[in-house]
Amino acid sequence: MLRDDLDRRIVQLAIPALGTLAIEPLYILVDTAIVGRLGTPQLAGLAIASLVLLNVISVLAFLEYVTPDIAFNVGAGRVDDARQVATTGLWLSLAIGVPTSMLLFTLARPVCWLLGGRGDVLEHATTYLSISALGIPFVLFALLGHGVLRGYNNLRTPLRIVVIANVVNLVLEIVAVYWLDLGVAGSAWSTVATQVIAAGVFLLAMHEHLARAKPSWARARPLLRQGRHLAIRSIAMYAVWNMVTLIAAYLDAPTLAANQVALQLFIFLALVLDALAVPLHSLVAGELGSGNPAGAAAIGRASVRLSLWCAVALGALVMAATPFLPSLFTTDPAVRSRLVGTLLVLAVMQIPGAIAFALDGALIGAQDMNWLGRQAVFNLVGFLPLAAATLVWPSLGLAGLWGAQLMWMTMRAVVNSRRWNRLSASFSAAESRRAALG
Repeated sequence: MLRDDLDRRIVQLAIPALGTLAIEPLYILVDTAIVGRLGTPQLAGLAIASLVLLNVISVLAFLEYVTPDIAFNVGAGRVDDARQVATTGLWLSLAIGVPTSMLLFTLARPVCWLLGGRGDVLEHATTYLSISALGIPFVLFALLGHGVLRGYNNLRTPLRIVVIANVVNLVLEIVAVYWLDLGVAGSAWSTVATQVIAAGVFLLAMHEHLARAKPSWARARPLLRQGRHLAIRSIAMYAVWNMVTLIAAYLDAPTLAANQVALQLFIFLALVLDALAVPLHSLVAGELGSGNPAGAAAIGRASVRLSLWCAVALGALVMAATPFLPSLFTTDPAVRSRLVGTLLVLAVMQIPGAIAFALDGALIGAQDMNWLGRQAVFNLVGFLPLAAATLVWPSLGLAGLWGAQLMWMTMRAVVNSRRWNRLSASFSAAESRRAALG
């Protein structure tokens, strides 16, 4: 495959991936905007409930990563096996989602209390979490739908579904909260209703990719093992952002406020870079499944190259906007002053971030989840020293905390590069042996 053709193929898949990644967070943003107008206790309750939901779903999101298994089987011409993977994922969505939903519904109040909910805040948090817990199985169906359709390089259908779901969610929220005057409960019920609708549409969209098969522990075991590694990876990554938020809160209120702005900017920029990594889940797996390891290695290299070009542009944009960007988010001079140095660090972080994200996608496509899970824990070594130093010497401030994240991201880029280079070398060696035998 020519280099330009390969780049074009990645970009064509990355565009709908970017749309899906960018639109997904709108669920919470819509809830936040609408509930925020009800009052501060309601908004604080939503913040606590959303934190719980985010952490629970991030651990269960491994069902979205059936993509490499499906793409590998499709590339190898084993379509029936690909359908078996999708069907096993569907059974697991039920087997995991329903008990998790019931448990979270039962424990909603004590969990919200443990996270600091008291008085009216506790009541609103409990209401939102107990209702939202009912939607977890449907969230898992939707995540599985994303993974299955991506396995067939179909990223446009998930984008259309997510766009329509967000429009439906907005309409239902306005009706439930303002017209029916259901408050926080109305916001939660409208989101659950939207999740049910989206899950149903995803089930219809992937219907042809499902097999008629009963649950099988033999087929479920590999997905659960893969899910364990991905859950460890998610927990380790969220540990970094949680620790940064806790230390920023310990330092002072302006630092915490500035960190919130920087974190939202980081998430936005990460979505752009991650869009170039998502197609690799299926592209790399498909090439490996079809017996073309050289093609898989070329896709990894192309993604890194494209990501680096994108990162340079994003970094330059952030650096150029640093003098006036803080004023768009706050009028507090203390918050603005803390943001200036942080934004410069964020601009530099785009370079190692591009490499780390691209090769995360390539390694997921190569089904190297075991290594990704273990390495995510070891990568904390890059973050902890400067984070601890900032806690001991608060004068390092927010720049110190984001410097710690820069070191963490750099370590991720370095170890991912070494791992991918080793895998690429093993791909080449396997191809040479096969050519010699042929």
